[in-house]
Amino acid sequence: MKQEWRKKEKTVYLPKNEPEIINIPEYKFLTIRGKGNPNSDIFPGYISALYSLSYAIKMNLKKEPTPNGYVDYTVYPLEGVWDINEEAKKTYDGTLDKNDLIFTLMIRQPDFVEEEFVQKMMTQTKSKKPHPLLEQVKFECIKEGKCIQMMHLGSYDNEHKSFRIMETFAQKKGLTRLSKVHREIYLTDFRRVAAEKLKTVLRFKVAFL
Repeated sequence: MKQEWRKKEKTVYLPKNEPEIINIPEYKFLTIRGKGNPNSDIFPGYISALYSLSYAIKMNLKKEPTPNGYVDYTVYPLEGVWDINEEAKKTYDGTLDKNDLIFTLMIRQPDFVEEEFVQKMMTQTKSKKPHPLLEQVKFECIKEGKCIQMMHLGSYDNEHKSFRIMETFAQKKGLTRLSKVHREIYLTDFRRVAAEKLKTVLRFKVAFL
């Protein structure tokens, strides 16, 4: 049976548009790091590098001797972890300059995908579909732990409204937000969907006060 994250992992990827507490275990990811305004011309290149390798992994797993636990699957959605640079933190007053952003974009991989196979697909992709940013893609295991998340509906520029709701919820539950670093999971393609119809999972780490 095909592994479809929209059906099998709704608690992780399809929360309601109200805050909830969730514990996120360790997952495997392809990651790439960058900085600057996500509206810049270079930003889509980070995304295409991740997807080209993710699809190479998916399609070639069908051709190779399949690993233990293998099932066909739907490629996971793009995610991003966002922060601002150290210089901007010194003078941060709540106003965001997108040129100060630093980010890690990522696409989760199934548990049965191993680093050796990822490196093999990296070499193959570089040969068949060269991409200048492929060299920067890494294979990492990441654990988020205790978090608060919710579905944000609408423009990325309005995310601060959802974050206020989430932070108020955290306080009521005796939790505190650990930092302004946060994760976004993109369920819609900003290149094809109007801003008011975007669906983005917002998530940040918390701990008890």
